Amino acid sequence: MEQKDNPDEQLPVVDEDGNITGAVSRGHAHDGSRILHPVVHLHVFNSRGELYLQRRPEWKDIQPGKWDTSVGGHVDLGENVDKALQREAREELGLRDFSPVSLGHYVFESRRERELVFVNKCVYDGTITPSSSELNGGRFWTAQEILDNIGKGIFTPNFEQEYKRFFG
Repeated sequence: MEQKDNPDEQLPVVDEDGNITGAVSRGHAHDGSRILHPVVHLHVFNSRGELYLQRRPEWKDIQPGKWDTSVGGHVDLGENVDKALQREAREELGLRDFSPVSLGHYVFESRRERELVFVNKCVYDGTITPSSSELNGGRFWTAQEILDNIGKGIFTPNFEQEYKRFFG
């Protein structure tokens, strides 16, 4: 069975401060309507300063096959940012015991969507088990490897902007 994102999944609609103002289907949020919806990002560093990046599977509706933020996902309708971050980290990388540090939030816009991104980071030296159903693997990258590959179409544009903004 071909895997794909559920276009009917309900996501909260938010203002730029994160206040919920309604709901939207995932399909409509990604169809160019650019309705602002919240997402969480977690940048997972190891104690050597390397950053874990996930590889997006080819079936994703946004940026298939690209390297991306360690953990990233939508905040579900009825869920807060902290719960979404814990859920996504567990689902995508198998992380259960980590201490996220909030770096703030910003609005990311592309032709297809508009997201209120809640950015977090952590240092984690435990076992990482990328989900075989949600990801196409992942690995740790050195800062130099990341800098050498920015602008070459390897990473998602969102990751590149976020990396330069918070870590560059």
